[in-house]
Amino acid sequence: MMWLFAILIVLALGGVAVVAAGRGAPMSPAYDDAPDTLVPADGPITADDLRRIRFPIAFRGYRMAEVDALLNRLAEEREAAEGDTGVSD
Repeated sequence: MMWLFAILIVLALGGVAVVAAGRGAPMSPAYDDAPDTLVPADGPITADDLRRIRFPIAFRGYRMAEVDALLNRLAEEREAAEGDTGVSD
């Protein structure tokens, strides 16, 4: 009876290895989940640039609400500064 369980375990592990190696049913295609940060490489960053920024979430990453709140605050301060100096893009 013990031999039967050993054979079943070996077959199950072999099946997992076959699927993991790409044989059998295909795995879903991999995709890049990093969002495009549309921040200009040159020139000043505008308030709208700050609002468009989206950071990728990583394992043990960050709290999205805190980053979004900071970006909104920076965008508002940037708009206020642009309004005071009369400079706009």
